[in-house]
Amino acid sequence: MTRSALPGFLIATGVLLLGIVVAFSVGRYPVSVIDLLRSLLGKLTGEPSGLAPAVETVIWQIRGPRVLAAVVVGAALAVAGTAFQGLFRNPLVSPDILGASSGAALGAVFGIFLSLGVFAIQALAFVGGLIAVGAVYAVGSAVRSRDPILVLVLTGVVIGSLLGAGVGLLKYLADPYNQLPAMTFWLLGSLAAAHAADLVPVIAPVAAGALVLFALRWRMNAMSLPDEEARALGIATGPLRIAIVAAATLTTSASVAVAGIVGWVGLVVPHLARALVGPDFARLIPASTILGAGYLLLIDTLARTIAPVEVPLGILTAVIGTPFFIWLLARVQNTWS
Repeated sequence: MTRSALPGFLIATGVLLLGIVVAFSVGRYPVSVIDLLRSLLGKLTGEPSGLAPAVETVIWQIRGPRVLAAVVVGAALAVAGTAFQGLFRNPLVSPDILGASSGAALGAVFGIFLSLGVFAIQALAFVGGLIAVGAVYAVGSAVRSRDPILVLVLTGVVIGSLLGAGVGLLKYLADPYNQLPAMTFWLLGSLAAAHAADLVPVIAPVAAGALVLFALRWRMNAMSLPDEEARALGIATGPLRIAIVAAATLTTSASVAVAGIVGWVGLVVPHLARALVGPDFARLIPASTILGAGYLLLIDTLARTIAPVEVPLGILTAVIGTPFFIWLLARVQNTWS
């Protein structure tokens, strides 16, 4: 008899609520919880909150879009990581395993190299991630093998290395005074430039991909079995695998387009969620979504408050994720079930 998932969902929801409160309250301009509640109540009722205009500006125009961006990106990376780990039956897999992050990075760096606007850079990053995964899947499908999943992973590594070389070439050719710093800053990952207008074209693909994965959460349990056993249960493994890869890539590419390369979230959060609600994907997918949003909110708040100068998200997530990965690697046989 499996244990109840309710306590795990309560913990994940508590992390998200804590992350939201801390993200709105902490910063160079502190906002009390009372002021935050007054402002929220005023928005809901349409009545004046009685707060100073500066407080309202900090809450809704400065921190509001950033909080929303952290929620969207964290949830997207976490749900994609959960899907990929189940699909490839490997607890050490992350969302960029098929080259989505590398493709998005190349697209964004190319946009910066051409001195395009923010929206165009995000669009190129998004399209680059989709093209990269499409190329990986096309090459992997063309290679006949008894283990198609292994071929996909190896192809993803190779294509990712090639795309990384393209990023390096563009950085070498870039203007060292303007373009190169922008490329470096973007590749390290940050939500400092998040604006409400930038999030509008990103939320739709993230929501679409997450909804597909949520709808397929029951079938993901079968996909964690060997292909022969899954097919014996009546699961069309080929089309289902394509649907999962496409949905997870959609969410990953969209999140990378708005936040840059933010690693480790898709590796760490699924394991934390699995410890809370168990391995059943019917519970694991929604739990990872909630926990991923709260996790990145807390990390982003730490990134903008830990030092006088904001620390890139990619650095903090690596500092936290690396020891976790070493621990996971040492205990993988005991933790994966």
